[in-house]
This record gives sequence, structure tokens and C-alpha cells, in this order.
Amino acid sequence: MTSRGADQAAAWFRAEYGSMPEGVWHAPGRANLIGEHTDYNDGFVLPFALDRGTFAAAAPHEDGVLELTSRQEGGVAAGPEPARIELDSLAPGTVEGWAAYPAGVVWALREAGYPVPGAQVAVDSDLPQGAGLSSSAALECAVALALTQLAGLDVVRQELAGIARRAENDFVGVPTGIMDQSAALLCQAGHALLLDCRSGEADSVPLDPALAGLALAIIDTRARHALTESGYGARHIECEEAARALGVRTLRDVPGPDSLTALADPVLRRRARHVITENQRVLEAAALLRRGNVAGIGELLNESHASLRDDFEISWPEADVAVDAAVGAGALGARMMGGGFGGAVIALLPEDSAPVHEAVCAAFSHQGWPEPEFLDAPPSPSARRLR
Repeated sequence: MTSRGADQAAAWFRAEYGSMPEGVWHAPGRANLIGEHTDYNDGFVLPFALDRGTFAAAAPHEDGVLELTSRQEGGVAAGPEPARIELDSLAPGTVEGWAAYPAGVVWALREAGYPVPGAQVAVDSDLPQGAGLSSSAALECAVALALTQLAGLDVVRQELAGIARRAENDFVGVPTGIMDQSAALLCQAGHALLLDCRSGEADSVPLDPALAGLALAIIDTRARHALTESGYGARHIECEEAARALGVRTLRDVPGPDSLTALADPVLRRRARHVITENQRVLEAAALLRRGNVAGIGELLNESHASLRDDFEISWPEADVAVDAAVGAGALGARMMGGGFGGAVIALLPEDSAPVHEAVCAAFSHQGWPEPEFLDAPPSPSARRLR
């Protein structure tokens, strides 16, 4: 799939710019097995890379100019009109729409002291936009890897993840944590990434459901979200308020749910309870996977969804229906994934997954909703140059 995608990206570059690119880079989308809204609370997350992602075909261009074009319509990588950006004029708020993400990467690289020159970049993607599979981070990381390698810059991947995050936080204006960029740049095939979002320490954890006769799947509910328009930022603020009320730096520092009696505000108490219990679920899931017990994480997925739905209040009707139908038809566990308010569900399925597919589709049909899309989700490699 990535080989064909690289060819298509190179062909798109040639069609737009009249020459072949110097190279094609790919950064994967990510599925977060468990650990939602814990990253910006200095907590733990357990993502893995998908076999789908974003391609960046690129070549050096005259200094001081970044030219961008994309095959995608709508979502983060929208097009197809090329964008021409003067790099010396880059500042937060100067670029809008899809081009803000790669432009923000250039700005953040330069702010970090890396002299990125001009380039021509053609973007393509096989990630469903707005499905909560981190299409924005995939775009950032594919472009970041392309531009630094074109310039002959050797940037440590952990640092590059932080630079890409700064592009999204400070240039685009979305207050995400470090998980998505870390997953795109650090994951290994057949593994999840246990990431401590405070220290930056990352550890690969075996995740090969096929060996256990199981499979991971993404159910795209087709209910679209945009983090800049959703309640994502509001939850971030609520978590900060809860931490201040409890007298700690972040909710990571709260020892357990029993400590929440000091929170008078019931909304803040629910928000904090989700973060604290979700961190516990991440560590428990990682321990199960290290013991080879993939099936054991199913109940943790169910608990995570209930917490996101009831305590964090970021689920949406299609996700709740998909989870209930999937578990009722034999899935070992399922939960909403991503920032919330739309997007996708992750499910741990038995070898015969047909009954789950049929049950979820039937439930959506009963509600009068468009049929959801099922995507296989084998844990895959991180960002890399393809050609």
C-alpha cells in the first residue's frame, strides 16, 4: 500500500510541478489503543502506527519559498490549489487552512534553529480525514521528515516530534499533546508505544493480535470532527482547572480517584476521574501485553469508553452505538478513539469478525445513518523515506 502511495504522490508532484521529486516520505496515522486525553495531562498513552498515512513528495526550491499542493478535498489536507508561502514572513496566524500545518512545521523548525530552505511539496493521503486517526500529525511529520532530510539535517526523532507538536500548538492553534507526533515518528511494526508524556520516555510494547487469533479494527463512524471547532480545548482547560483546585501541577500528580473528594465542582471531578483512571488503564494494558495477554485488554477498552462517555463527556451517538453493537456481537472490547465529538472507534475482534461487522452496520442502518467503514489496523512502522 505504501509503495503504491509513494508512486501516486510522485506522479502528483510531477503533474503539479513539471518534474520528479527528489524523494517521497510517509508518516502513518495512529490508533490509540488506550490512553485518551491523558497526554496533555502529563500522563501515559499507548498508541500504535497504522498502515495508512500521509505521503509528502518533495524537492528543494528557490530559497525562501515553500510551495504546497494536495490531492485531498476537505479535512486537514485540503486542495487542490497550490499554496506559495514566503518563509521569512511566517508567523502564527499568517497561514490558514490545510497549508498552516506544513507551514507551521517550517516555522517551528526555524524557531528551533534548523535552517530549513525553500521546497516544493506535494501531499497525498489515504487516511480518512476527520476520523480521529491523527491526519494532522501525519501531515506534519511527513513534511518535517522530508524537509529536514532534503536539507541534510539530522534531527533526533523525539525532538522532531516536539517540533511538529509546536507547529500544531503554537502556529495552527490546536492544544494537542505529544502523543500523535510521537506515534508517527517512534512506533515499530508489531508494537505499541508506551509513552510517558511528562518525561518523554518511550518503550515499545509487543502488540501482535494475529498471534492470539484476534484482530484490531478501526470503525470509522463517518461523524466528522475538527479539533479547532470541537470541545477539545474546553476539556484541556477543565483539566487545568481541576489540577489547580487540587494543588498539583497536572492531573498526573493526583495519586488516585479517592483524592477527588476535595473537588467541589462535580464537572471537574468527573473530568479528573477520567484522566486518573485512564492512566491506570494504560499501565495495566501495557502489563497485559508484555505478558502476551492481548485478549485481556478488551475489558479495559470497554471501561475506557464508559469513562470517556460519562466522565469526560466527549463521545457521540454513532460511537456509542458502534461500541454497544460490536461488543454485543462478540468483540472483546471497543471504545471511542481520538479527541472526541466525532471520528472512529477501535475494536478488538475475534478471528471471525463478520458478525461484528454485520451487527454494527445493522445498528447504523436502524438509526438511518450512513454505513460505517471498517479498516484493518495492524501495528505498523513509523515515518520513513520510501524512495
